[in-house]
Amino acid sequence: MKSPLKSRSVLTGGLVLAVISAILSPVGPTHADDGQISEHGTDRNTHLNLGAADLPENRTVTTLAPGVTLTKISRGGADSSLFWTAEVAIPSDSPDPDAPASALSSQATAQRTADKLKAAGVDARIEQVQSPQLADAGGDLGYRVRAGHLAARDDGASVVAKIKAAGFASSVIYSGWDGDAGTSTTTRGPWNLDVITIDPGTYQGQLAASFGPDLEKRETTSQLASDAHAIAAINAGFFVFDPKAGAEGDPAGVGVYAGKTLSEPVADRPGLVIDGKKNATSIQRLTWAGKLSSGSGETALDGIDRVPGLIRNCGGANDLPTPRALQDVTCTNPNELVTFTPEFGPSTPAGAGLEVTVDSHDTVTSTAETRGTAVPVGGHTVQATGTDVARLRALAPVGAKLKIDAGLLGPDGKTLHTNRSTSVVNGGPLLVKDGSEDVTVKHDGMVHPNDGNSFYYGWVHKRNPRTFAGTDAQGRTILVTADGRSTASLGLSLKEEADVAVSLGMVQAMNLDGGGSTTAVASGKVLNSPSGGSERAVGDALLVLPARKDEQ
Repeated sequence: MKSPLKSRSVLTGGLVLAVISAILSPVGPTHADDGQISEHGTDRNTHLNLGAADLPENRTVTTLAPGVTLTKISRGGADSSLFWTAEVAIPSDSPDPDAPASALSSQATAQRTADKLKAAGVDARIEQVQSPQLADAGGDLGYRVRAGHLAARDDGASVVAKIKAAGFASSVIYSGWDGDAGTSTTTRGPWNLDVITIDPGTYQGQLAASFGPDLEKRETTSQLASDAHAIAAINAGFFVFDPKAGAEGDPAGVGVYAGKTLSEPVADRPGLVIDGKKNATSIQRLTWAGKLSSGSGETALDGIDRVPGLIRNCGGANDLPTPRALQDVTCTNPNELVTFTPEFGPSTPAGAGLEVTVDSHDTVTSTAETRGTAVPVGGHTVQATGTDVARLRALAPVGAKLKIDAGLLGPDGKTLHTNRSTSVVNGGPLLVKDGSEDVTVKHDGMVHPNDGNSFYYGWVHKRNPRTFAGTDAQGRTILVTADGRSTASLGLSLKEEADVAVSLGMVQAMNLDGGGSTTAVASGKVLNSPSGGSERAVGDALLVLPARKDEQ
């Protein structure tokens, strides 16, 4: 859908920024069409809190529709202090011969590795990694081993070959992707971000989440936007990527679409909750309260619209190895009750167990001794595995009335009430709460126990492409993507992501799916440069939909 566009650019940096800020003296919100610098917040937000303070920053603001603006931000430029280097996978000092190598280790193990490389003619060095302190993690992560100060990525091939000949694996990385403590105030960039702002006082359309034709298939953000004739869109929550982890495309966390709960939360991770009638957005820690009940009794329901026994990102009461959230880990549970809706796809997951079919009047119409069938229009099926097979058989004989409750509880313990305009997408960690940074990486599962901080190092500490969302003090919803994993745009660490959120005026914010998924779309075009070289198909997207003609 094409919309009239209105754009302007302004260069801010150093003395120029100070002079312009002094002339404008903005107080309260400013807008894209009133001749001021930024539509995000107050006078303290005239530039991003990112990198060295004197960096040039260019913002181009485009009005996509009444109440919807796109701000493209480029900050900084080429930094001559950055370089390419080979980072070594340090062998584990565990007695387990199958223990994997890792990016970080103790100082003694890192030094032994560097000494072996030096003996083989590799100019290796060890570096201590200090990470910015977050709400519940950070500080000293350990030591890494690197070799070479290279001008280009291709120059690392010979270094990697020498490291391999010495018996070690390595990869060539760019030092600009480091999120080490202190670098956020010294790095000179560059960074590129796209910021979509929705003002509920003016915007006449609806902000909503979409997963496409069915949950178990992935589509690109641009395809989801095109299908819905969206004004703009960004990728949304985490999802199952590997079929070994469940149904590919299934949300890996809470998902509510057009008011229907189609995926349960991961523990109490934050969810982006959208009231599409008011275009009001909030961030809430939601928990699962699903249950099944019939004349024969009541029992807990483990999940909805996912493969029984496979729980991506964990977070269920009886999940193994942990009932806590654990990012990018697939927990298991051999004994589960999972319900399915028609939105899941043409057929439910096949396998051993029991499956009952429930019609639109909550009546059990059939029972199958194996799993895998079509879900009736307006109805459900329920699958049972392991010891829960006997429980479901007793609870739901043919002809029984079976009530299926996919319940969500808010942080106050009360039921989250939804309607057809309600959307909820998953993510984490929390970034900003009540106007202050509150990056809860440990609580939300980004700290992996017993891995030497290697997951934290790559996922939290390093700069990556990021997608995040939240609201400002005026109640506007702000959707942000930041490119990364290139020399043209470094990406953000989670600490920098929170810094940027606050400097954009956000009073609450949460991280969404990032990396190769990070995509922003407006007026039918992909705005950013996806880090994989092409747009990735994702599980769901947040869509800025136009007003219906009957509402205009």
